[in-house]
Amino acid sequence: MTIHREGRKLLFWMLIVLAAINFGLNKWIPEQETVLNVVLLVSVVLYLIVLQFFRSPYIKLPNDEKLVFAPADGKVVVIEETMEEEYLHEKRKQVSIFMSPINVHVNRSPIAGIVEYFKYHPGKYLVAWHPKSSFENERTTMVVKSQNGVKILVRQIAGALARRIKWYVKEGTPLAQGGEFGFIKFGSRVDIFLPLDAEVLVSIDEKTKGGRTPIARLK
Repeated sequence: MTIHREGRKLLFWMLIVLAAINFGLNKWIPEQETVLNVVLLVSVVLYLIVLQFFRSPYIKLPNDEKLVFAPADGKVVVIEETMEEEYLHEKRKQVSIFMSPINVHVNRSPIAGIVEYFKYHPGKYLVAWHPKSSFENERTTMVVKSQNGVKILVRQIAGALARRIKWYVKEGTPLAQGGEFGFIKFGSRVDIFLPLDAEVLVSIDEKTKGGRTPIARLK
Protein backbone atom coordinates (compact mmCIF):
# COMPACT_ATOMS: atom_id res chain seq x y z
CA MET A 1 0.00 0.00 0.00
CA THR A 2 1.24 3.48 -0.87
CA ILE A 3 -0.15 7.01 -1.19
CA HIS A 4 -1.19 7.97 -4.70
CA ARG A 5 0.66 10.87 -6.32
CA GLU A 6 -2.61 12.80 -6.69
CA GLY A 7 -2.87 13.13 -2.91
CA ARG A 8 0.72 13.75 -1.81
CA LYS A 9 0.75 17.54 -2.18
CA LEU A 10 -2.69 17.95 -0.59
CA LEU A 11 -1.78 15.70 2.32
CA PHE A 12 1.52 17.52 2.89
CA TRP A 13 -0.11 20.96 3.11
CA MET A 14 -3.04 19.63 5.10
CA LEU A 15 -0.59 18.23 7.67
CA ILE A 16 1.19 21.60 7.90
CA VAL A 17 -2.08 23.54 8.34
CA LEU A 18 -3.53 21.17 10.95
CA ALA A 19 -0.25 21.10 12.88
CA ALA A 20 -0.11 24.92 12.81
CA ILE A 21 -3.70 25.20 14.08
CA ASN A 22 -3.06 22.82 16.96
CA PHE A 23 0.28 24.46 17.83
CA GLY A 24 -1.30 27.92 17.75
CA LEU A 25 -4.20 26.90 19.97
CA ASN A 26 -1.80 25.34 22.49
CA LYS A 27 0.03 28.67 22.69
CA TRP A 28 -3.12 30.82 22.71
CA ILE A 29 -5.41 28.89 25.10
CA PRO A 30 -3.16 26.40 26.96
CA GLU A 31 -5.60 26.20 29.86
CA GLN A 32 -8.53 24.98 27.67
CA GLU A 33 -7.58 21.31 27.79
CA THR A 34 -10.95 19.99 26.63
CA VAL A 35 -11.03 22.28 23.58
CA LEU A 36 -7.44 21.38 22.68
CA ASN A 37 -8.15 17.66 22.91
CA VAL A 38 -11.30 17.95 20.78
CA VAL A 39 -9.48 19.97 18.09
CA LEU A 40 -6.61 17.47 18.08
CA LEU A 41 -9.01 14.53 17.75
CA VAL A 42 -10.95 16.21 14.92
CA SER A 43 -7.66 17.02 13.16
CA VAL A 44 -6.44 13.43 13.35
CA VAL A 45 -9.77 11.97 12.18
CA LEU A 46 -10.05 14.45 9.30
CA TYR A 47 -6.49 13.74 8.17
CA LEU A 48 -7.03 9.96 8.28
CA ILE A 49 -10.24 10.27 6.25
CA VAL A 50 -8.50 12.23 3.50
CA LEU A 51 -5.48 9.91 3.71
CA GLN A 52 -7.58 6.86 2.96
CA PHE A 53 -9.05 8.59 -0.11
CA PHE A 54 -5.59 8.51 -1.69
CA ARG A 55 -4.41 5.02 -0.80
CA SER A 56 -3.08 3.01 -3.72
CA PRO A 57 -2.63 -0.71 -3.06
CA TYR A 58 -0.07 -2.78 -4.92
CA ILE A 59 -1.73 -5.39 -7.11
CA LYS A 60 -0.46 -8.23 -9.26
CA LEU A 61 -1.49 -7.30 -12.79
CA PRO A 62 -3.74 -9.90 -14.47
CA ASN A 63 -2.93 -11.35 -17.89
CA ASP A 64 -5.93 -13.07 -19.47
CA GLU A 65 -7.13 -11.98 -22.89
CA LYS A 66 -10.46 -13.75 -22.39
CA LEU A 67 -11.37 -11.85 -19.22
CA VAL A 68 -12.36 -8.21 -18.71
CA PHE A 69 -11.40 -6.88 -15.29
CA ALA A 70 -13.10 -4.16 -13.25
CA PRO A 71 -11.68 -0.70 -13.98
CA ALA A 72 -12.39 0.50 -10.43
CA ASP A 73 -13.10 -0.45 -6.84
CA GLY A 74 -16.75 0.02 -5.98
CA LYS A 75 -20.22 -1.46 -6.38
CA VAL A 76 -21.99 -2.55 -9.56
CA VAL A 77 -25.03 -0.29 -10.03
CA VAL A 78 -25.97 -0.84 -13.70
CA ILE A 79 -26.00 -3.88 -16.00
CA GLU A 80 -27.96 -3.28 -19.20
CA GLU A 81 -27.88 -3.21 -22.98
CA THR A 82 -27.53 0.28 -24.36
CA MET A 83 -26.61 2.16 -27.53
CA GLU A 84 -23.11 3.66 -27.36
CA GLU A 85 -23.42 6.87 -29.34
CA GLU A 86 -20.10 8.67 -28.89
CA TYR A 87 -17.59 6.45 -30.69
CA LEU A 88 -18.61 2.83 -31.20
CA HIS A 89 -22.11 3.66 -32.51
CA GLU A 90 -23.46 0.22 -31.74
CA LYS A 91 -25.33 -1.67 -29.05
CA ARG A 92 -23.22 -2.71 -26.10
CA LYS A 93 -23.58 -4.27 -22.64
CA GLN A 94 -22.99 -1.53 -20.08
CA VAL A 95 -21.66 -2.26 -16.61
CA SER A 96 -21.41 0.73 -14.26
CA ILE A 97 -19.40 0.79 -11.03
CA PHE A 98 -20.11 3.39 -8.35
CA MET A 99 -17.06 4.51 -6.38
CA SER A 100 -17.92 5.74 -2.88
CA PRO A 101 -15.61 8.05 -0.89
CA ILE A 102 -14.25 5.03 1.00
CA ASN A 103 -13.15 3.17 -2.14
CA VAL A 104 -9.71 3.22 -3.76
CA HIS A 105 -9.99 5.80 -6.55
CA VAL A 106 -7.38 4.46 -8.98
CA ASN A 107 -8.81 3.56 -12.41
CA ARG A 108 -7.32 0.56 -14.25
CA SER A 109 -7.52 -0.76 -17.80
CA PRO A 110 -9.90 -3.73 -18.11
CA ILE A 111 -7.89 -5.31 -20.93
CA ALA A 112 -4.43 -5.06 -22.44
CA GLY A 113 -4.23 -3.00 -25.61
CA ILE A 114 -3.70 0.36 -27.27
CA VAL A 115 -5.77 3.47 -26.56
CA GLU A 116 -7.58 3.93 -29.88
CA TYR A 117 -9.70 6.90 -28.76
CA PHE A 118 -9.64 9.32 -25.87
CA LYS A 119 -11.63 12.47 -25.19
CA TYR A 120 -12.33 14.72 -22.21
CA HIS A 121 -15.81 16.27 -21.90
CA PRO A 122 -16.52 19.19 -19.54
CA GLY A 123 -19.97 19.03 -18.00
CA LYS A 124 -22.25 19.11 -14.98
CA TYR A 125 -21.82 17.54 -11.54
CA LEU A 126 -25.04 15.60 -11.06
CA VAL A 127 -24.97 12.83 -8.46
CA ALA A 128 -23.23 9.82 -9.98
CA TRP A 129 -26.32 7.56 -9.89
CA HIS A 130 -28.44 10.08 -11.83
CA PRO A 131 -29.49 8.55 -15.22
CA LYS A 132 -28.22 11.63 -17.10
CA SER A 133 -24.79 11.66 -15.42
CA SER A 134 -23.32 9.36 -18.12
CA PHE A 135 -23.73 11.98 -20.84
CA GLU A 136 -24.20 15.31 -19.00
CA ASN A 137 -21.51 15.21 -16.29
CA GLU A 138 -17.83 16.00 -16.64
CA ARG A 139 -16.32 12.80 -18.01
CA THR A 140 -13.67 11.12 -20.13
CA THR A 141 -14.15 8.44 -22.75
CA MET A 142 -11.42 5.94 -23.57
CA VAL A 143 -11.50 3.06 -26.05
CA VAL A 144 -8.88 0.33 -25.62
CA LYS A 145 -8.32 -2.03 -28.57
CA SER A 146 -6.81 -5.42 -27.79
CA GLN A 147 -4.32 -7.29 -29.97
CA ASN A 148 -7.12 -9.49 -31.33
CA GLY A 149 -9.29 -6.49 -32.23
CA VAL A 150 -11.73 -6.37 -29.31
CA LYS A 151 -12.67 -2.81 -28.34
CA ILE A 152 -13.69 -1.90 -24.79
CA LEU A 153 -14.98 1.59 -23.97
CA VAL A 154 -14.41 2.96 -20.47
CA ARG A 155 -15.91 6.21 -19.20
CA GLN A 156 -14.83 8.10 -16.07
CA ILE A 157 -17.72 10.19 -14.72
CA ALA A 158 -17.45 12.96 -12.14
CA GLY A 159 -20.17 13.32 -9.51
CA ALA A 160 -21.49 15.86 -7.03
CA LEU A 161 -18.46 15.40 -4.76
CA ALA A 162 -15.85 14.19 -7.24
CA ARG A 163 -14.89 17.25 -9.30
CA ARG A 164 -11.42 16.25 -10.39
CA ILE A 165 -10.92 13.60 -13.04
CA LYS A 166 -7.29 12.79 -13.85
CA TRP A 167 -6.00 10.73 -16.75
CA TYR A 168 -2.53 9.59 -17.84
CA VAL A 169 -3.17 8.37 -21.37
CA LYS A 170 -3.71 9.66 -24.89
CA GLU A 171 -4.48 8.03 -28.22
CA GLY A 172 -1.74 5.53 -29.01
CA THR A 173 -0.80 4.83 -25.38
CA PRO A 174 -0.21 1.10 -24.71
CA LEU A 175 -1.88 -0.25 -21.57
CA ALA A 176 -1.29 -3.43 -19.63
CA GLN A 177 -4.33 -5.26 -18.32
CA GLY A 178 -4.91 -3.74 -14.88
CA GLY A 179 -2.53 -0.90 -15.65
CA GLU A 180 -3.40 2.51 -14.21
CA PHE A 181 -4.90 4.99 -16.66
CA GLY A 182 -6.54 7.55 -14.36
CA PHE A 183 -7.85 8.65 -10.99
CA ILE A 184 -11.10 10.25 -9.80
CA LYS A 185 -10.68 12.30 -6.65
CA PHE A 186 -13.21 11.47 -3.91
CA GLY A 187 -15.06 8.83 -5.88
CA SER A 188 -17.76 8.79 -8.54
CA ARG A 189 -18.58 6.31 -11.29
CA VAL A 190 -16.95 4.33 -14.09
CA ASP A 191 -18.94 2.89 -17.01
CA ILE A 192 -17.60 0.07 -19.16
CA PHE A 193 -19.14 -0.91 -22.52
CA LEU A 194 -18.68 -4.56 -23.47
CA PRO A 195 -19.42 -6.46 -26.70
CA LEU A 196 -22.96 -7.86 -26.79
CA ASP A 197 -21.68 -11.45 -26.82
CA ALA A 198 -19.60 -10.95 -23.66
CA GLU A 199 -20.67 -13.00 -20.65
CA VAL A 200 -21.17 -10.68 -17.66
CA LEU A 201 -19.73 -12.28 -14.51
CA VAL A 202 -20.98 -9.79 -11.91
CA SER A 203 -24.41 -8.86 -10.60
CA ILE A 204 -26.09 -5.71 -9.30
CA ASP A 205 -24.74 -4.55 -5.90
CA GLU A 206 -21.69 -6.81 -6.18
CA LYS A 207 -18.45 -5.27 -4.88
CA THR A 208 -15.51 -5.00 -7.28
CA LYS A 209 -11.77 -4.44 -7.00
CA GLY A 210 -10.02 -2.59 -9.81
CA GLY A 211 -7.72 -4.87 -11.79
CA ARG A 212 -8.67 -7.87 -9.64
CA THR A 213 -12.37 -8.64 -10.15
CA PRO A 214 -13.30 -10.25 -13.50
CA ILE A 215 -16.50 -8.59 -14.68
CA ALA A 216 -16.93 -10.31 -18.05
CA ARG A 217 -15.68 -13.15 -20.24
CA LEU A 218 -15.13 -12.47 -23.94
CA LYS A 219 -16.18 -14.94 -26.64
